[in-house]
Amino acid sequence: MPSRRRLLAAAPLAALILAATACSTGPTGGSTDTPSSVEPSISRDSFPVTVDHAHGATTVEQAPTRVATVGWADADTLAALGIVPVGAPAITWGGNEGKSTDWFDAQLAAIGGDPADVARYDDSAGIPFDDIAAAAPDLILGLSSGISEEDYTKLTKIAPTVAYTVAPWGTPWQEQVTTIGKAVGRSEDAAGLVADTEAKIQAAVEANPDIQGKTAAWAWFTPTDLSTVGLYTTSDLRPQMLREFGFQDSPTVAELSAKDPEAFSVNLSAEKASELEADVIVFYADEKTGPEMLKKNDLIGQIPALKQDHYVASADNATALSMSLPSPLSVSTAVDVFLPKLVSALNGTPAE
Repeated sequence: MPSRRRLLAAAPLAALILAATACSTGPTGGSTDTPSSVEPSISRDSFPVTVDHAHGATTVEQAPTRVATVGWADADTLAALGIVPVGAPAITWGGNEGKSTDWFDAQLAAIGGDPADVARYDDSAGIPFDDIAAAAPDLILGLSSGISEEDYTKLTKIAPTVAYTVAPWGTPWQEQVTTIGKAVGRSEDAAGLVADTEAKIQAAVEANPDIQGKTAAWAWFTPTDLSTVGLYTTSDLRPQMLREFGFQDSPTVAELSAKDPEAFSVNLSAEKASELEADVIVFYADEKTGPEMLKKNDLIGQIPALKQDHYVASADNATALSMSLPSPLSVSTAVDVFLPKLVSALNGTPAE
């Protein structure tokens, strides 16, 4: 099975390596509207606070002033709460030239921050402990991560650390925001941020009633091995976002997910591709896994939604990132740019 670290944001590791040289590093696509955020309230939580998570409980003794992040979306939440992180992972898939995202940069400017204030460390080979330590944080956040117990132990030697709460790379964005808000003493702000973001999603759902009751699956393909169809499970953030837009899980995906509740990805034999039930299928596309090439494959080409042109062949990594790493800042791009692609696919007009 591919490494979870790289799959949190993109296609499976094998495909990502093959596509690495083709990944865009230009400005991220999508909405450039003012991101969802809240005006920080006067009220602040009292300290110390204790935050429960997958690897135990972390007590934050006093209001942190230098917060570093391990998860890719954690920095978004901090910025939306009016906090500039001292360090965050470089966005190496779907990011812009500054190894950030346009929505984060826009919010950073809105709160008076500067990209130079945020140390961007490369986590492609694993958690860069030395780089994180160099940022001298007094709190480390890993809500949108899958940090192991071993990683957690090492991080706690640098600063108090809060890991994911629900599942590796599967903690819902609402839970991420709520937990981070508690850890930094801004629970009231976090609650308002969740409410505002959910309202934005709900408005989009109400504007697209045809989605209700339709099923969707998010897949990936390895160019060198088309003997299987990779499918993100029901616990992954991508299907979570599809459900927030009104889709139901593909029955095929739901059945496979139930067999391994801890997995974020499962494989379906290409011989059973014709049995993949979904009104819409989304998959990452490049020059080796484009829709026309997949349609020519004797087995993969039998996926009903692919044959019937009910698909989103996602070649825009920046926009896809808003779905794989949902946050209060990325939701505008997910709603304004990715959702219309899904609606188009549902209506029989393929989207990219």
